Amino acid sequence: MAKLRIGVIGLGMASAPHAQSLLDLNDRVEVAAAFSPTAARRKAFSDAYGFAVCDKAETIFGDPSIAAVMILTPPNTHLELVREAAKAGKHVLLEKPLETTWENAGALVEAAERAGIKLGIVLQHRFRPVSEALAKLINEGRLGEIVSASARLHNWRPQNYYDQPGRGTRARDGGGVLLTQAIHTLDLLVSLAGLPEEVTAYAATSKVHRMETEDLAMAAIRFANGAIGAVSATTCAYPGYPDEIDIIGTRGMARLGGRSLTALFHDGTELLIEDEMAGGAGADPMAFPHHHHRAVLADFLGAVEAGREPRVNGREALKVHRLINAILAAAEGGQPQRP
Repeated sequence: MAKLRIGVIGLGMASAPHAQSLLDLNDRVEVAAAFSPTAARRKAFSDAYGFAVCDKAETIFGDPSIAAVMILTPPNTHLELVREAAKAGKHVLLEKPLETTWENAGALVEAAERAGIKLGIVLQHRFRPVSEALAKLINEGRLGEIVSASARLHNWRPQNYYDQPGRGTRARDGGGVLLTQAIHTLDLLVSLAGLPEEVTAYAATSKVHRMETEDLAMAAIRFANGAIGAVSATTCAYPGYPDEIDIIGTRGMARLGGRSLTALFHDGTELLIEDEMAGGAGADPMAFPHHHHRAVLADFLGAVEAGREPRVNGREALKVHRLINAILAAAEGGQPQRP
């Protein structure tokens, strides 16, 4: 099978694990060109990974031999770039979040669907072996009926992280800890337990940081079957701790904690699975290996090759956006919200 030719747009901090993944899968994918508006970033990217670069995004969109585009730019640019890709008939692998607002996120997904292109979203936590093992336990009924599902993300980001231009602003990022960091853990929670039916929440900008958006959010959630749970998300928790998801069922309980899955069942049996690949909870947000990004890319390539949907397509990604919007709306209005 011929290699899929791909263009990369956006060569900032988030590009490193993607570049490593492209190198690992070079038997299936070829980077035709990579673009950043900054000449220094183009040179650094080319020097580090050996990929060809270009000085205009139009070069990628206008090349008929390029079948797909990897978009790794700030959230406020996503809608326009996906529209350009859709117009050119190119499939898209898009870094999270979809966009800065619910309206733009929906418009982005609809643009891809109208054009008939594949849209994959980089929410790599679903591809962790421990996450897949927990999903299998739930789907096989090993935990029984879910009575509680909760998620905790206690990251640490120093002030200089938010001192970077645009970081943590509504205009560029669309939000704070929920949309930028906790989106991964919340997406995994939704994929495992479903979308909550009701949310009550608080959110705040703490005294730890000087920033526009929230660095601390807490929510109580209720699911359609009556199960309840909690969400806790912050970038104030020095020095940073692995994210956790707890699923309590009628037959047992499972805890997904960073790189391990522990499940204890009422019949006395138990399960422990370790995944040595985790990180990014502390001051360096990129302190993690690229293996789960590689799994996202491999799935996207398979989707394009087979004509199927990526595991996390636009419609799937909209679910976690609904939950985040409900948490923020409940915190702002002081009333329960339906995602």
